[in-house]
Amino acid sequence: MTSSKVPALLARIERFPIAGSFTISRGAKTEAVTVVAEVSHNGLSGRGECVPYPRYGETPEATLAAIEAMQDAVAGGLTRQALQGAMPPGAARNALDCALIDLEAKAAGRRAWSLLDRPAPGMRTTAYTISLGTPDAMAGATAKAAHRPLLKIKLGGEGDPERIAAVRKAAPEAELIVDANESWTDANLEHNLAACAAAGVTLVEQPLPAGKDEALARIKRPLAVCADESVHDRSSLAPLRARYDAVNIKLDKTGGLTEALAMADAAQALGFEIMIGCMVATSLSMAPAMLVTPQARFVDLDGPLLLARDRDHALRYDGSLVYPPESSLWG
Repeated sequence: MTSSKVPALLARIERFPIAGSFTISRGAKTEAVTVVAEVSHNGLSGRGECVPYPRYGETPEATLAAIEAMQDAVAGGLTRQALQGAMPPGAARNALDCALIDLEAKAAGRRAWSLLDRPAPGMRTTAYTISLGTPDAMAGATAKAAHRPLLKIKLGGEGDPERIAAVRKAAPEAELIVDANESWTDANLEHNLAACAAAGVTLVEQPLPAGKDEALARIKRPLAVCADESVHDRSSLAPLRARYDAVNIKLDKTGGLTEALAMADAAQALGFEIMIGCMVATSLSMAPAMLVTPQARFVDLDGPLLLARDRDHALRYDGSLVYPPESSLWG
């Protein structure tokens, strides 16, 4: 590692194969494509990882370019606080924000949570995702994971009552949360929610498309409903109070850990329950998200469990238990 008198920024695209495939209502993929930002200064290096999301118009190449465009600002001493106004929320800012926090923690000789004056994260139970498929296929996948205490079930619209009934039969003891990924409609919303309630589902994520979710405020919801695509950072919270009971905080949406922590505080003040979520990515993406877990009712940080391989110094997973990162990974 070279020592530099001014901070230096490098970024790169990395690819990690998924074990099998990962399928949601918007399609399937067989690899996780991540972008890593690395800031080096005085012989130390901080890293952050993000996952560009096509749903929000992001691509790996554009995200890489957005990070690289910050090289002069980083060399000029860009701080994490100044970064919030220098880049918009999104994947690129997330990678750079987490890299700056990692570097700052290393330079101070402190763990990131201590540096940020946050509670130290402990081990938590993470959800484990069951991909979208036919009822029989999902029941088969669920049966293999039925020993896990918390399962996140991907649904896709037509046929969802049959899917969730088959999943519940295959995992009678597990707590179930559902992610519909914007695939339901006003016409089937109440029927599908009722089917989930009948199956003992605890929470349903983003049943309706973002911006077209007004019906959630007009019906009596039989179980908790969580915003995902409808919520990004603090500015999007207040309008959702009548429609949702919980919010899914993802660092790639908030634009980094700095905003994610502020958003968690604001969400709690508004009465929302909190889920800390993730994209399919490596332990480097999950590590900073662990700092939000002390405030979270639901932890969904199973991205590395879905990969064929993780990076070095990965988070420790023991079944569905995930442990805080070692400093050799991040923070």
